[in-house]
Amino acid sequence: MLILSRKKDESIIIDGNIEIKVLEIEDGKVRIGIEAPKNIDIFRKELYKCIQEENVEAANAKLDVNKMNQFLKNKK
Repeated sequence: MLILSRKKDESIIIDGNIEIKVLEIEDGKVRIGIEAPKNIDIFRKELYKCIQEENVEAANAKLDVNKMNQFLKNKK
């Protein structure tokens, strides 16, 4: 892990195309701004972990094909 100190309005650049800038420091909170290409997903870590957990649950879900076929037949 790289650890850097930054002051308000200072930035770091990642991979030449992602800028992380310290916008505000107040009451123990740091507000940051992130500029990155549109094709790069940016998530808060706690949200990212939830997404990963839901993906694992969905991948492990057992699908009852017979029930699904019956359901689809009833929809027609």
